[in-house]
Amino acid sequence: MASQPTEIPKTFYDFTVKDAKGNDADLSVYKGKVLLVINVASKCGLTNSNYTELNELYQKYKDQGLEILAFPCNQFGAQEPGSNEEIEDFVCTRFKSEFPIFDKIEVNGDNTAPVYKFLKAGKWGFFGDDIQWNFTKFLVDKDGKVSDRYYPTTPPLSIEVKTLMSVLWNFDYAMLPLLLIVVDHRFIGRFVKFANLLTLYDFRSVT
Repeated sequence: MASQPTEIPKTFYDFTVKDAKGNDADLSVYKGKVLLVINVASKCGLTNSNYTELNELYQKYKDQGLEILAFPCNQFGAQEPGSNEEIEDFVCTRFKSEFPIFDKIEVNGDNTAPVYKFLKAGKWGFFGDDIQWNFTKFLVDKDGKVSDRYYPTTPPLSIEVKTLMSVLWNFDYAMLPLLLIVVDHRFIGRFVKFANLLTLYDFRSVT
């Protein structure tokens, strides 16, 4: 089970959890990275699509500061019944996943892992703070704060644009329409200059 530090944690990086082999894993090693944190399951209808897209997302952006952290959980339909070793073998063998798999935890109820209490407090879902199903996704920014929460049915690749522009590159996503206007304005300016040159050329050729 994930453990909580003695001081009240202020960021995601303040936690220590257990890895799949039962060793302590200090999340401070991920400081400065953007994290996608997911409660995973091996026998869910969402398993194939999520692992496939998570792998693609990871391969595209791991060198730009994205890390994916997977926490197995058996609370939803008992769809993660295996041992940590079996889960890790399944993920690494079938999907060739390279992102870390941690110790199996609980994400709801009295035994909720402290790290998940932090995540849920950071972003509530539509039906409150409880996790509704496997593959709920939390996006943690470079400062260790919860940036967004995504439903289990949200495809990982649909998070791609916002992950890149808003979090990985510290881009203000709300400024995108303005950016497009600026780009469009510059294009128009160049087009006008080009049109003027054509007009000048035509005038000279006539005279």
